[in-house]
Amino acid sequence: MKFVSWNVNGIRACVQKGFLDFFQEVDADIFCIQESKMQEGQLDLDTPGYYQYWNYAKKKGYSGTAIFTKKEPLSVAYGLGIEEHDQEGRVITLEFDDYYFITVYTPNSQNELARLPYRMQWETDFLAYLKKLEEKKPVIFCGDLNVAHKEIDLKNPKTNRKNAGFTDEERGKFTELLEAGFIDTFRYFYPDQEGIYSWWSYRFSARAKNAGWRIDYFCVSKCLEERLKDAKIMTDVMGSDHCPVVLEMK
Repeated sequence: MKFVSWNVNGIRACVQKGFLDFFQEVDADIFCIQESKMQEGQLDLDTPGYYQYWNYAKKKGYSGTAIFTKKEPLSVAYGLGIEEHDQEGRVITLEFDDYYFITVYTPNSQNELARLPYRMQWETDFLAYLKKLEEKKPVIFCGDLNVAHKEIDLKNPKTNRKNAGFTDEERGKFTELLEAGFIDTFRYFYPDQEGIYSWWSYRFSARAKNAGWRIDYFCVSKCLEERLKDAKIMTDVMGSDHCPVVLEMK
């Protein structure tokens, strides 16, 4: 099985840059997007052979997620079931026979860490949500988690140490998540791989210089370890300031 996740930074703009060609070519069993930046009715995306599920933010042109799946899920849930967190279209959960599949767009801590306290609460509540689901079935989740976990996960760790996405607090929360029984699949296969990133700022020719961050992930419950086949980051795919990430499972 092949799963793909991509922060498209505006699906309507991404469609103009070849999104559907890539979508068809990659032929994923499940394809997720984050940061759709649209409301219902603003785009009719034709994806034959796929069921579509969208979660929109209340605020226009902001956040938002979607999942396209070949197999119809047993059930679909939107958000975490916590009103404070469920205004921005950040989470979709699909239930299948033997696992839950989640896409998530984690809140950014923003300039001067204005939203860091909210982000910390989100992390606590999201992990609790994952663990609750895990009581019933294993969990696969993916998306833009807005954190580079280790120094190896970004080009300039020293100068970014207290910036959003690389604070000790955010990195600590990701460590907690792994310690709670989840696997960062890219690092599982490539523990020492340097220079592979999934996001580059639009400023300072960052992508041309490969001055990036690895902030897009596929994570799975530990009990799925034996089914892991490969994890990839498709750095050559354009159309957004992020590139797609891939998980292959048996």
